[in-house]
Amino acid sequence: MTDSLRTPQGLAENLAALRHNVGKVFLGKPEVIRLALVALLADGHLLLEDVPGVGKTLLGKALARSLSCKFTRVQFTPDLLPGDLIGVTIYRDRTGEFAFQPGPLFTEVLLADEINRATPRTQSALLEAMSERQVTVDGETRRLGPPFLVIATQNPHEFEGTYPLPESQLDRFLLRVKVGYPDRGAERAILTQHRAGEPVENLTPVWGPADVLALQAHTRSVRVDPGVADYVLDVVAGTRGHPEVVLGASTRAALALYRAAQAFAVTAERDYVVPDDVKALAEAVLAHRLVTRGWTQGGHGDSGPVIRDILAKLKVPA
Repeated sequence: MTDSLRTPQGLAENLAALRHNVGKVFLGKPEVIRLALVALLADGHLLLEDVPGVGKTLLGKALARSLSCKFTRVQFTPDLLPGDLIGVTIYRDRTGEFAFQPGPLFTEVLLADEINRATPRTQSALLEAMSERQVTVDGETRRLGPPFLVIATQNPHEFEGTYPLPESQLDRFLLRVKVGYPDRGAERAILTQHRAGEPVENLTPVWGPADVLALQAHTRSVRVDPGVADYVLDVVAGTRGHPEVVLGASTRAALALYRAAQAFAVTAERDYVVPDDVKALAEAVLAHRLVTRGWTQGGHGDSGPVIRDILAKLKVPA
């Protein structure tokens, strides 16, 4: 498939194939699928958040199975230890030597299911992996991927037995997407579809690892005019001076919005970014990175209204 990505038509067809493949099992949410594709193209990580049972894990599994990449799912629980993710060094009797036994983190697509049910110590084990695409074990650095994508699901903090994700880790997620309930028609189709079993198990891959890397490289070449780049900086600066914000967006957040806008343009079959791409992604990229006056010890307040207020007041470049 990689050769077909060289033409605009081939690129469009392959993007449509992936969206269609995931949409066969994750019904009624095309915009959520699009945002998941944005995270993949921008070489970022995706945080899916909402109440239990709305398809967060299903979306993660469907995307992973569509990519023909090495896939690992880890159910995060309070007793999960960092070594359970990264791996451990064990002694082998046959050879009389110590050997490293890789953990589930050594994969290409990691589904971290209910990430906020693990303790902060275990959550922090992902930090180096998500940021640097590597882990350090016994003084030795081991590379992850490429590609390397973390798709994490999270229940709202007010549910019993959950831990808030620290700001430093939230900042490593390119996008936070709230899935939401499907409409009645999609929910009816889900009831019918699941009569014969779990449909995601029957998905066949439409991309391979080489296609993922090629599309990520293409995304980085998408043109961003200086006026649009300044608009990105204006949005980020607006979070730092807003009266409801205690901790504004970082420089990493500005870079995340820039890269996500490039990916959003690719999903729109364009090779350039427009201001509407930035506006469409600002909340998904920035809201989870802010600490507002509504922040509580149990979790972050809803920063969405702050982002929308900033966008409404900013002048959009021509």
